[in-house]
Amino acid sequence: MTPLNIRGMPNVPPVPTRTPELPAETLEAMRAGLPGLADRMVEAVIAEVPTFAVAAQESWRPVFYASADQLLTALVEQLRGAADPERSTTSMQEVLDTAYRFGRREARQGRPTEVQLAAYRIGAREIWREWSALAVQHGVGGGEVSVFAEMSFAYLDRFSAAGVAGHADEMARLGLARERHRERLVRALLRELSPEELNLAAEAASWNPPQTLTAVALPLRHHDRGGMINTDPRALEVPDDAVEVPPAGIRLSLIPDVGGKARAPFLASIGKTGAVVGPARPWSSVRSSVNRVIRAVELRAPQSTSLLDTDEMLAELVVTADAEALVDLRARALAPLAALPTTTRERLTDTLRSWLLHHGRRDDIAADLYVSPSTVRYRLRQLRELFGERLHDPGSIAELTVALACGIGSARQTLPPGNDPPHGGDA
Repeated sequence: MTPLNIRGMPNVPPVPTRTPELPAETLEAMRAGLPGLADRMVEAVIAEVPTFAVAAQESWRPVFYASADQLLTALVEQLRGAADPERSTTSMQEVLDTAYRFGRREARQGRPTEVQLAAYRIGAREIWREWSALAVQHGVGGGEVSVFAEMSFAYLDRFSAAGVAGHADEMARLGLARERHRERLVRALLRELSPEELNLAAEAASWNPPQTLTAVALPLRHHDRGGMINTDPRALEVPDDAVEVPPAGIRLSLIPDVGGKARAPFLASIGKTGAVVGPARPWSSVRSSVNRVIRAVELRAPQSTSLLDTDEMLAELVVTADAEALVDLRARALAPLAALPTTTRERLTDTLRSWLLHHGRRDDIAADLYVSPSTVRYRLRQLRELFGERLHDPGSIAELTVALACGIGSARQTLPPGNDPPHGGDA
């Protein structure tokens, strides 16, 4: 392992420039009392930090003892002034490396850094309580006791800082690994692998599967501003290259458990984001929600900024599933209008659609089109002349309904062009 260098870390006391001059009998008493002091340190930590009490029951007690013994031995070596300064420095470096590894181990166990800092404070208290008593017992003067305290706590602070650094580095590494595993999980979900494979991917990502996932397409302008649409830690981001045709200017997310009764509050919470929201699906089947959102984004008007709920546009999604087939159907169903002038053709198309929607009720059609009932009568007579018995045939009515289901504008664009006379009109 590369030796840990924490000298440049902020808020870490520098290496003391002076070692206190303690009597040989004090140093010898400190060295002889190391095993007992290590015991008391460990027992105090276990007694006062509940998290470590549990850890101690998981065969961690030897790790605690070894770390405490190494720290105490190194401190005594520093106090003895060690004949070879290089040796003393190396000994303390080993202690710092141990603290660093301990911090990394704590991060892997999911314990916050505050837990190990509490353990360090308790350990420092036990050390100073015993060693200061020995110093006073052996007549060490106040000046030397002060230097003794400065040196002891400086090294203990460096030990704590090394543990915190190890914890932070491991958390950063785990975060990157977690993101990689989550990305693999998303790709596995979009490939619709077997339940066994998906469960393994979820386990590798430390991801607890929700009941449902809902695909949401969020405009990048909102995403880039740091806007959040859900704070659930199980929410997943879809990599741009994980879908065959990623929508331009859109970021896809998979949001957990916002289906059923939770859907309405969720939609209300993101009403101003311009999001497109897919259906809630069992988490292992979320690909269908992603596909539907992508289709809805393709159908959406380019400049639209309002929320789009795909559950409210199912008919349009169904009808436009095969665009070429829809064009052919419209051309065949509306063929009787093809030869008419453009203005007449559009008016009659509007009227035919309203007639279908309002089941032939003339007053409702007139109100829908903002024309008089007599105008409706005239136009319906034209339609009967053009379509004949088709307006009484269930099959033809079904085709007309589908042809005009997704808006008049789309229908008009796909009608065969007519030959406009110099003067348009209904006749």
